Amino acid sequence: MILFFFGIANLTARQIEVTPGSERPELYLDMLKGKAVGIVANQTSILTHSQNKHVVDFLLEQGINLKKVFVPEHGFRGDVDAGKKVDSSIDSKTGLPIVSLYGNNKKPSAAQIADLDIIIFDLQDVGVRFYTYISTMHYVMEAAAENNKKVIIFDRPNPNGDYIDGPVLKRGFESFVGMHPIPVVHGLTVGELAKMINGEKWLKGGLTCSLEVIPIANWTHKTTYNLPVKPSPNLPNDIAIRLYPSTCFFEGSIISLGRGTLFPFQVYGYPDKNFGEFTFTPVSIPGMSTNPPLKGQLCYGVDLRNEPLTHRFTLSYVIDALKKSGKGEAFFKGYFNTLAGTDELKKQLLEGKSEAEIKRSWSADLEAYKKKRTKYLIYED
Repeated sequence: MILFFFGIANLTARQIEVTPGSERPELYLDMLKGKAVGIVANQTSILTHSQNKHVVDFLLEQGINLKKVFVPEHGFRGDVDAGKKVDSSIDSKTGLPIVSLYGNNKKPSAAQIADLDIIIFDLQDVGVRFYTYISTMHYVMEAAAENNKKVIIFDRPNPNGDYIDGPVLKRGFESFVGMHPIPVVHGLTVGELAKMINGEKWLKGGLTCSLEVIPIANWTHKTTYNLPVKPSPNLPNDIAIRLYPSTCFFEGSIISLGRGTLFPFQVYGYPDKNFGEFTFTPVSIPGMSTNPPLKGQLCYGVDLRNEPLTHRFTLSYVIDALKKSGKGEAFFKGYFNTLAGTDELKKQLLEGKSEAEIKRSWSADLEAYKKKRTKYLIYED
C-alpha cells in the first residue's frame, strides 16, 4: 500500500460532506473495467472518506488494470523542491512504473501512452494560474487528443475558487507557469478548466480530447475547503494557499518569500532593517527547499501568518517591498513578467501606480474572462 501522510487535517463536519470525484466510484468504475488505465497522481490523490487510502491502491483493489502512474512537479510523494528534476522509477510497493511529467518530459509521449485506453487525472490544484499541475493537465489532454485516448478528471475542490482576480495572461507570455489566457486567480476547478481548454480549443492545433469529469458532490465555489494533504512542499497550510497568489510574485524579485523556513509564502523580507521588525533566516530544509534564496542571511520583513482565511489577491506586498527597497528596476528578475503573464504589471509598479489604478487596468479583461468562464462551470458560484 502506498502511504504519504503530511499531517492529515481534522476534517470539519461540513467538509466531510464534500466528496471529491475520486470518492464517487459509482460514477467511474464501470468506465474503467476492461480498460488499460494510466493515472496522473501524487500524494494528494487520496480518498479521505476511506481512511485516507491512496487512489492507486483503491483502483488496484477494485481490479482495475492500472498500468502506470504519471507524476507532476514535486514527484509522486510531493517532496521534490520546486524546479528540481523528478525522476521516473518503479514504485516499490506496487511495482507500477512511475513516469515523470516534469523536466524534459512534460508531455506524455505517444510511446508512453500507447498501451493505455484511459488516462485519469487526480491532482489537488490550488486555483492559481502559475501552479504547474494545470499545465501538466494541459499536456496530458493534448497527448490524449493526438493519440485518441480518453481523459477522465477526478475533480477536486479549489481552495481559492471563491473569487477571480489578477492580470489575464497575454499572448507571447505563455510558459509552463502560465499556458492559458486566464487570470492569476481563475476561479475554476481542474474539471472546469479542462472543459474550458477543450471548449476554447487551446490544445495544439485546436484539437479537443475525449473528456469526462467526475464531479465533486456537495461543493460550490463559495464552500470553504481545507486541504487534507499539502499539495506541494512549500504550501504547508491553508493560509499559505490563500496567500500564494499574492506572495508568489516575490519569486520574480530579489525578496525572500520564506523559502527555507517552515512558513513559506507566509512572510516576505530582505537583509535590510528598513523592511520591517520581523526577522527570519532562510536555511536548507530537505524536502522543502534545499537552496533557498538569501540562504543564511538574516532577513527583515513582514509576517503574514495572521491574515484571515478570507484573504484575497493583493499587490500591496509587492508595492510595499518595492518602495522599501529603493532599487527600482533592480528589484525585479526576468521571471516576474513570466509569472505576471504580461509586461504591463512591472511597468505599472515602476511608475508608482496604486493597487486600485493597476486593478482598474485589467478590469475589462476580467469581465470578458468571467463571461467566458460561465460556459464551463460545473458548480454553483
